[in-house]
Amino acid sequence: METLRKILAYVLIIPQIIIPFFSGWLIPNKSAKFEKWNENQKFERSYAAELKKEKGKDFVILNLTDVQLSDNEAYGKYGEMAKAVIDELVEETQPDLITVTGDNGGGCYSYISLSNWLDSYDIPWALVMGNHDGAGAPNETWCSRAVACSKNGLFKMGPKSMGYGNYIINITEDDKIIHTLFMMDTHSGASAGGINADPDNVGYDHFWEPQLAWYKWAVNGISEINGGVVESTVFMHIPVYEYRLAWASHYDTATNSYKPEYAEDDFGVNHEGICSPEKSNGFFDLCKELGSTKNMICGHDHVNCSSILYEGICLSYGVKTGAGCYWEPEMSGGTTITISDDGSATVQHHFIDKSDYLN
Repeated sequence: METLRKILAYVLIIPQIIIPFFSGWLIPNKSAKFEKWNENQKFERSYAAELKKEKGKDFVILNLTDVQLSDNEAYGKYGEMAKAVIDELVEETQPDLITVTGDNGGGCYSYISLSNWLDSYDIPWALVMGNHDGAGAPNETWCSRAVACSKNGLFKMGPKSMGYGNYIINITEDDKIIHTLFMMDTHSGASAGGINADPDNVGYDHFWEPQLAWYKWAVNGISEINGGVVESTVFMHIPVYEYRLAWASHYDTATNSYKPEYAEDDFGVNHEGICSPEKSNGFFDLCKELGSTKNMICGHDHVNCSSILYEGICLSYGVKTGAGCYWEPEMSGGTTITISDDGSATVQHHFIDKSDYLN
C-alpha cells in the first residue's frame, strides 16, 4: 500500500515536473528566462519586485535554509518533519515573506514538494540556489524554472552569465523604498569566471565579478531613485570569507563564549568549520564602501547559527530547517529578519525540535 501511495504521489506531480523543461521556451514565463543586462543601462524601479510594508507594523521575513531532502525523504517522515517545522514557524512568526537560502531539494519530487508547501501558505516566497541544488534533479536550470513557475514565488533567473537567480525585492512603505533584499547565487563549485578559477583558491565558489558590478549598479540606482542610500540585506547560500574572520576575532573558543566587547551584539554558536572561499572576493569591502548592506544571511553549514556584527555588517547564518542531509535536533528551525518603520533590520533565530517525527 505504501509503495502504491508513493507511485501515485509521483504521478500526480508529473505535469509540474514536465513544465520546467518548456518554461521560458514554449511556455511564456519571464521569470524563467535569463535577462539581458549591462551596467550602463538605467536602473528602473520596475526592475525589482516590490512588497508593501504596513505603516506602524514590522515587516517580517522568515528564512528557511538547507531543507535538502532527497525524493525518498521528502515523501516520508523526513518530509513530514520538515513540513511540521515550517508550519510551526509560519504560525509563530506570521511572516510577510518567506525566503530560503539554498540547498532547497535533492530531486524533482522534493523540489516540487517544497514549492507546493510554500505556495500553500499563500505568502510571497523567494529562494536562492545552493551548491547542491540540481545534483539530484535534471540540472540547476530545471530547479530554477520549477520555482519560477510557482504561484506565489518571486524567483527570477536574473542576468545571464551570473548563475541562477540573481534578483531584487524592494520593501516599500507609503510608496517609498525602505529596504532592499538582494537574492544572489553563490554557485555550485569551481568554474570559469568564478573565484575558484584562481588555482590558489581551493575553497568554495562565491559571487563572480559581474555580480559585484550588478550589485553596485542596483545599490546606486535605488539610492538615486530614493534620494539616499537604502538599507539592504543580502541572501546567499555560501558565506563570504569574512564570516571566518568575524568568528575568529569575536569568539573565544577557550571559554566557549563571545569576547566581552562583542557579547552585546553577537549571538549564536558554530558547531562546525566555516565552509567559505579561501579568500575574500571583494564583495564585503564593496558593501562597506557603498554603505547599503547591513545584514547578510547564508546557509550551507548546517550546524552553525552564529550572528556577528563585523565591521558594521551583521553576518548571520540562517538556522537549518529539518533533518535533510546532516543536522542537530537543537539546531533546527528558521530565522526571522524583521524590518521596522525606519528600514532597519534585526535578526532572530527560532529553534523547533521535531525529531520525534523520525522515531
